[in-house]
Amino acid sequence: MTHSTTEVLTGGIVLAVAAGFALYAAQVAGLSAGGSSYPLTASFRSLEGISVGTDVRLAGVKIGTVTGVALNPETFRADTTFTVEEGIMIPDDSSIVISSEGLLGGNFVEVMPGGSTFNLEAGDEITDTQGAVSLISLLVKFVAGSGSDESK
Repeated sequence: MTHSTTEVLTGGIVLAVAAGFALYAAQVAGLSAGGSSYPLTASFRSLEGISVGTDVRLAGVKIGTVTGVALNPETFRADTTFTVEEGIMIPDDSSIVISSEGLLGGNFVEVMPGGSTFNLEAGDEITDTQGAVSLISLLVKFVAGSGSDESK
C-alpha cells in the first residue's frame, strides 16, 4: 500500500489540530497543571447554581475553583471547600458571595476582600457569606408587589 505525501501531510495536520483542541479543552476545564493552591471553606444558606468546578473570582479574575460541596445535616447549610491560587492573600475579614454572570449566565463564587492586615491561612473558614439569590423568587415578589398599590 502506498501513501501519497498529501495524505501523510493531511493526517499530520489533523493530529496537530486535535492535540491543540485537547490542550485548549484541558485548560478551560481547569485540568492543566497550574501552580499550587491552598484550601479555604465557607458555609452558605443557598448554593444554587454552584457545583464542584465552579470558578472562584476576585475582581472578576479567576483565582480558584470550588472543590467540594456538602450539606451539613446539623445546620442545614451548604458547606463548601474551594482553592485559591498560592500567592493571592485574602484578608481574614473578607466576605464571599454567590454572584451571577447575568440573566442567562451561570453563577460563580466571588470573594469580596476586606481591609484587615491579617490574611487567611490554608484551611481557614470565611464566615461572612451571602448565598445565591433566586431570580424566580425575585420575579414573584415583583409581580405580587406591583398589584398591591391600590391606595391611589
